[in-house]
Amino acid sequence: MEDTLGLLRIHVHRGINLAVRDLRSSDPYVVVRMGKQTVKTRVVRKNLNPEWNENLTLLVTDPDLPVKLEVYDRDRFSRDDKMGDAEFDIRPFLEAVRMEADLGGLEDGTVVTRIPANRQNCLSEESCIMVSNGEVVQNMFLRLRNVECGEIELGLRWVHVPSPREL
Repeated sequence: MEDTLGLLRIHVHRGINLAVRDLRSSDPYVVVRMGKQTVKTRVVRKNLNPEWNENLTLLVTDPDLPVKLEVYDRDRFSRDDKMGDAEFDIRPFLEAVRMEADLGGLEDGTVVTRIPANRQNCLSEESCIMVSNGEVVQNMFLRLRNVECGEIELGLRWVHVPSPREL
């Protein structure tokens, strides 16, 4: 835990217009990876617009590692089908966390950074990093790659891990 910067809490809200991989639907779930860590949501059966509303937590030790998402269709008798992937950079989020800490707390609703959607990221629309209820948060819609359609809505929240000196 010595090299830990903190915890990244990822709220996987929902999938939007996901690809069909079964007869008329899919049984989607999301796998989130960062370095050697892997966490995943539960499977939502027969739904192209699933609502997971699940919190997944990653231990952040290297700010240069991207967070990678893969969406799969659960299959009972064969390998799960891939339904697209996306990734995002956490460096702007971590910079906002540092800025908020350095300034000694920003007022709720303060937008710290705006990240435009562009060809270099998977954002389908602009994403704002802001202060909400005293925490740095970011909501984002990620367009899935390597698939015909689909987006994933996520929310990020930073969880500070106290150092031994703070305990």
